Amino acid sequence: MELNGTHIDDTFAEAFGMRYVRLVVTAADEYWLDAALREFTGYSSSVIACDAETGVERRMAASETPDGRVGASVLAFGFSTDALAKSVPNRVGQCLMTCPTTAVYNGLVGAETKIPLGKTIRFFGDGYQKSKQVAGRRYWRIPVMDGEFLVDDVLGVERGVAGGNLIVQSVDQAAGLASVRRATEAIWRLEGVITPFPGGVARSGSKVGSRYKGLKASTSDPYCPTLRGRVASKLHESVNCAYEIVVDGVSEVAVGAAMAAALRAATGPGIVAITAGNYGGKLGKFQFHLRQLLQG
Repeated sequence: MELNGTHIDDTFAEAFGMRYVRLVVTAADEYWLDAALREFTGYSSSVIACDAETGVERRMAASETPDGRVGASVLAFGFSTDALAKSVPNRVGQCLMTCPTTAVYNGLVGAETKIPLGKTIRFFGDGYQKSKQVAGRRYWRIPVMDGEFLVDDVLGVERGVAGGNLIVQSVDQAAGLASVRRATEAIWRLEGVITPFPGGVARSGSKVGSRYKGLKASTSDPYCPTLRGRVASKLHESVNCAYEIVVDGVSEVAVGAAMAAALRAATGPGIVAITAGNYGGKLGKFQFHLRQLLQG
């Protein structure tokens, strides 16, 4: 199957069920909002080594946020509710409470499962923190040096899907970079999904395990062009560069829609083929067949 001159491999991406939270972060202006988002979403590309996979879901106008200021919806994914209960309050306390003017709200108010947020962070107030209930929700006001940090008492937790992926194979780096930028920009126009890697792209694709004891993952050697001839390469002929795009989302439908949009956008001149990573269907519950995504 070809699309815009690009071969679409007859394969599937294998994804996993994960838990996620949605935070609504607000600030006095775009400058401080950007600073907060950069800090919170740093070092969160993969739970292989990071405590969570995070990303900005979408920007929010002042008319959409709880306090009438500019904001953004942020998604954070983890393997379990307990993992999120550890990582998210820690990130909020270190990265958002420290950022001037920010406030943090629960973006999944109706979720049955909840983890503590302000309930944990409030102790930073050293006894001077105050709580208030508004419309059935409890907020904490923690004194800080520019006033108060306002934060929801708890965050809702829902089931999501993580690890949807595409591997773009190109004739050279320039064509590959242009392709994955088109693809990630197509994803970012959608809601309910994030791309946790830098700029939405991973150049160091990984495989499970390693020849070195204790290492969970190592370079995906079948897709490394410099290892062609030394390993069983999965690169098409004339390919000299490959990039992976990973998608996490609030549902199977959301991830599938994002992958389909990215597939269409990624094709074109210099893009030899697009494939995906899987484990033969043995590990992940969700399978996204590339050709079926384009036909849906």
